[in-house]
Amino acid sequence: MQSLLSFCQGLPQQRFEAEETLILEGGTDKRLYVLINGEVEVLKGQTLVNTQSEPGAMFGELAVLLDVPHTATVRTTVPTLAHVIENAGDFLQGNPDLSFQLARLLATKLNSITTYLVDLKNQFEDRQDHLGMVDEVLETLLHQPLDESLPGSDRCPDTAV
Repeated sequence: MQSLLSFCQGLPQQRFEAEETLILEGGTDKRLYVLINGEVEVLKGQTLVNTQSEPGAMFGELAVLLDVPHTATVRTTVPTLAHVIENAGDFLQGNPDLSFQLARLLATKLNSITTYLVDLKNQFEDRQDHLGMVDEVLETLLHQPLDESLPGSDRCPDTAV
């Protein structure tokens, strides 16, 4: 299977210094970034969610595909080189092979998350406290209509967290 990076040959590249913000949580630009080399960190609010250094990693796809503001901040940790795709929605519509590859990547991530949640459910199914509610959370997440998918929670209504 081809990597996303192989579909980006000939696309514009940009070099970023360490500590440079590529994507700002809540921002509405319609760019995609495909990592060539370097490393970025992904932050939700002030919480570090992930670091990524794998060539071909893509950032900004959720905002583009869901037509919502960016759900996290992406910032370089070291000097980084990435492809920058402007007008990403139009680009994805015009490049079905890359879009299919992106769909496979997102499906892989969803499968990993679902597997993790099922493991949590199995670990805590006999609990009578809030940890025993994992099955309800999993059921809600798996069957939530797209238009009801709103960030935040009753406990933490700030969508930036």
